[in-house]
This record gives sequence, C-alpha cells and structure tokens, in this order.
Amino acid sequence: MAKLFRPQPKQLRFENGEVLFDGKIGIFPFTKQVPAKRKSKNRSARTIETKPIESITKAVTKEILINKIIPAIIEKWPEGASKCIYIQQDNAKPHILDDDPDFRAAANQNGFTMKLVQQPPNSPDTNVNDLGWFRAIQSLQLQTACKTLDDLVKAVEKSFEDLSAVTLDNVFLSLQGCMVEIMKARGHNSYKLPHMGKEALRRVAQLPHNLEVPKELAIECISYLKDHGCIDGLEMIARALGIEV
Repeated sequence: MAKLFRPQPKQLRFENGEVLFDGKIGIFPFTKQVPAKRKSKNRSARTIETKPIESITKAVTKEILINKIIPAIIEKWPEGASKCIYIQQDNAKPHILDDDPDFRAAANQNGFTMKLVQQPPNSPDTNVNDLGWFRAIQSLQLQTACKTLDDLVKAVEKSFEDLSAVTLDNVFLSLQGCMVEIMKARGHNSYKLPHMGKEALRRVAQLPHNLEVPKELAIECISYLKDHGCIDGLEMIARALGIEV
C-alpha cells in the first residue's frame, strides 16, 4: 500500500539542495516476520523470515492505516499546508469506512482532519497509482531478479524512492485531466486519456499547478446528476460555485 500526495509549489522547498517535501508519504508492505519452522539448505530452523499476510481483512487494513499511514502523514506533512486531508481507498471489502471510531480518533489529532473517501467504482483512471507509479512497478519485473520476498519488497521500495517529484506532479495533473474528461462524458469511461504536453509547458514555465473546471461544465454536470436523482453533496458544490441547485 503506497500513499502519494501532490506537493504544492511552496511544499517543494529546497534546503542546501535537498527537497524538504516531495509528496511521498511512504510504502507499507502487507508482510509479517515469522520464524522458520524447519531447517533447510538456505537457513536454520527458527530463522526469521518475511512472509506475506495471507488474509487481508478489515482488521489488517485498519492496523496499517492507524498505526503506519496516519503517523507517517503527521510526521512528514509540511509546515503551513492545510491539515484537512482526504485518503482515497478503492472499493475492496477489507477497507474500513470513514465513520470507524478508531480511525476518527487517530485521524483527528494535532490539528489534522483526515477523511476516508472511496474511489469511484469502475474508474481506474481516478487512482493516481494506476496513472503513474504502478507502471514503474511493472517494469521492475523485467529489470530486477527477485529470488525472495525480501528482494521483491526492497525492489518495490526502491522504485518508490526513485519516483521523482516531477513524475509525481505529472501523474496528479493527469488525474485532474481524467476527472475533467469524466465530467464531460457524464460519468462514462468512453474518453481518451488527455495529453497536455507537460514537459514542453514546464520548460517555458507555463505548466499549470491545477487544472480548472469550467463553471459551465460544472453547472451542466450538477443538472445531469439532479435529473438522475443523485443529489448527495450537490448543494455544497453549488454553494461553492455560487449557483442554485
């Protein structure tokens, strides 16, 4: 489980040539350390081995979220940035809900307000990992010979460490572009992934930090959702845009 955040311009600060925050929170493998039951030619009995967690349950995901992910966010979050954070999950059954009391207690401390939101169903383009970093993981399979689970974990961790802030910035812009296209397609996935020419725009300092959604498009989507009986959250969105639902 990897957590990525798009750094704001003021968060990509440098001190003595070192990036203070690059948007990467951490990577957390679902593994456990257990003693070997039997002796083999490669190790003695009782040698500590890395094993995958066979069953990923709600208890497992909750433990990772509360004891690893949230503390990592609090530790690495840059000074001056908003502490209202949304953690996106896919729709796998082992994930907990936002109203879990233990999560709420852990997520609302030290001035932070963290909320769990679900990835829209059947929408892989709204998963920022799918848009960028997972491709690097796939290429690792051809570049790295992993004989053990420890080798695989180290290779994946290295790919995460090697992920540059520029690449991270690109994939978050792609995510925003996909969201705009999804709005244009009224929720369908029958669209082409947008291409912005990010590197060319970056070279001439014209790459936007965030993509804007045309107000007319937002109004059209609100009307479309209202006509189809989907009204949750529409009032809040309309109020922010200064329009009536």
